[in-house]
Parts: sequence; structure tokens; C-alpha cells
Amino acid sequence: MPESTLPELLTSPWTPDRTDWTELLTGEPRYRLDQLWTGLYQHHLPPAEISNLPRKLRERIASSHQPEMTLAESQTSADGKTIKWLWEMGDGAAVETVLMHYPKRSTVCISSQAGCAMACGFCATGQAGYSRNLTVGQILEQVVAAAGGSDDRRLSNVVYMGMGEPFANYNRVLASVRRLISDFGIGARRITVSTVGLVPQMRRFADEGLQVGLALSLHAANDELRNQLVPINTRHPIADLVDACRYFRATTGRRVSFEWAMIDQTNDRPSDADELAELTKQAQAHVNLIPLNPTPGWPTAPSSPKRIQDFADRLSDRGVNVTVRANRGVDIDAACGQLEARNRDENQPKAQPVDLTIRK
Repeated sequence: MPESTLPELLTSPWTPDRTDWTELLTGEPRYRLDQLWTGLYQHHLPPAEISNLPRKLRERIASSHQPEMTLAESQTSADGKTIKWLWEMGDGAAVETVLMHYPKRSTVCISSQAGCAMACGFCATGQAGYSRNLTVGQILEQVVAAAGGSDDRRLSNVVYMGMGEPFANYNRVLASVRRLISDFGIGARRITVSTVGLVPQMRRFADEGLQVGLALSLHAANDELRNQLVPINTRHPIADLVDACRYFRATTGRRVSFEWAMIDQTNDRPSDADELAELTKQAQAHVNLIPLNPTPGWPTAPSSPKRIQDFADRLSDRGVNVTVRANRGVDIDAACGQLEARNRDENQPKAQPVDLTIRK
């Protein structure tokens, strides 16, 4: 195959789909595609390391298709159940990936953007601001790394809950989701995309014909408080979010999950639980309570275990299906953006914390 057949620009080997590779391997025996595909998606190898391909072919592919991310730092929690990676890209942008181990499987939390423009004050990524969207290849490379780091456990679940707002990078996120299903063999129901509430994209996602889960980072059940915690709420208020959640349920048959970061004396009071219970019933949603991971740029502490349990019990008493999520990896800066923030140049301007007014 002549050199000119391959793209001139460097691109991740996980960016082309099978049709693209078929065209790129024109002139090679048909079984070369199967060898390449097995190496990429079963053994999770870059082309240069797929040993059953001829050396010259490996070199030719690798010259234009190399991993786009370089590992800058890796941390493992004391119990060994959580691993966090910080990746750097050629333009200086950095993103994080978190791998969480369970007894017989693993879940990877991946990023869709370098930074985030949503400006949620309690989120370390939101405090950092937005850099750029990730490419399809950069999104998928995180899954490849996680599959290689799962030891004998099966990488069964992928959640788009890392750095960035996935629906602000809609087309590339959707393309990567389809690739996870078709190429990596991960079931659609084991993939979850999280959003702060971009209503048009929520409705569009419902119409894609996928059985992928949708999580809404809600954190407040009235517009006054949510406007402060999640600024995009001023554009897409809670009533519109509920309508979008109901549309998603009606269209896909799947309920939306409400993600609720438990913030001490802010959204963990009995009145907050009562408001959330009513909203959950309207939206036909499930609730995940998540202890807040503290960040240097946010002045509020996470709720105590007792307040979280009391909150969960109050929801349950009101008929809400609720789960309290374990706080994983606090000892390794596992919350979105924490590791990147610690490695960021100290001379760069930092976002200021939101002046949160606690409702009485």
C-alpha cells in the first residue's frame, strides 16, 4: 500500500471505523483488517505493537495513527479499587480518567472535554474553565487504557461523567458511544452519559434510538438554588428539565437518573428532600446521592454521613427510588478536575468560587 494512501495528519488509531480501515488497507490481504481490528479492540494495542502485522505495515500505519494522549500521572487509592490517570495532549490540554474496580468488573469514568464551560462552582473542572472538545479518538483512548488496566476484571461499564459537558461536544460523544457499542462490544445499557441539563441535546439524545442511560446533574430542586449551583439553569430551568426527562422516558423506556452532590447545609436539608421527592415523581426519575468531593476553590463542605442517610431515608419514605453512592478515591484527588488542577501552572488565573447564598 503506498504511503500516500494514509492520512497526512496524525490521528488516533481508534478514530477510524472499520470502513475507514478497509479503505486505508486497500491492497493488503483481507485478513489484515481482522488482525488489526483484533489488536485494536480486543488486545487494546496501538498499531506499532500488533505483532502479527508485518513490520512495514505496522510502521506505515503507526506513522499516521498514534495515540493522541500521553500519561502524565497515575494515582491508585490505598485500597487499590480506584485508579486515576492524568493525560496530556500535544497542544498542552490535559484530561482525567478514573477507573473503578468492583469484585468481578470495572467501570471507567471518561472525559469528553478538556475543562468545562458550565462553571458549576463546586466542581474542580468548572473552576478551571473550558479549553477544548476532545476528539472521538481521544475519548476512546481513555476506554482503551481502562480496558488494559482492568487486570482480570471485565470492563463492563462506561460513564461519561469525567471532565466536560458531554452534550456540549455532542457529535463526537455520540460517535464515540456508537463505537463503544459496535466495536468495543459494550452494551448500550452499560453506558451512561451525564449532562448538567442542555435540554435540546437531551431531547435529541432521546431520539437517537439508543438504550444508553442518561444522568442529569441536578443538585437542587428549585430554580433559585440551582441558578447558583449550576449556572446553565438560568437558560434551561427546572420545568424544562422535567419535560425533557419525561420525553426521554417516553421515547426510550428508560428513566433518567438525578445526580445530587450532597453539600452541607446547602442542599441536604429536609426541605430539599421534599422538593426533590416531588420533582422525582414528576420526572419519573431515580436519585443518586453523591457525597461532595471537596475542592480548593469551593468553600462548602460535604454533608456528613448522618445527614446523607437522613436525606436518603426521607426520600425513600416519600416513595423515591434512591441510591447513596460510595465516595471513591478521595485520597487520590479522584473528583473531576482535581488532579489536573493540582498539576496546572500556578501562574494561570484561577476561577473564583461562587458567592453562595444559603436559603433559610
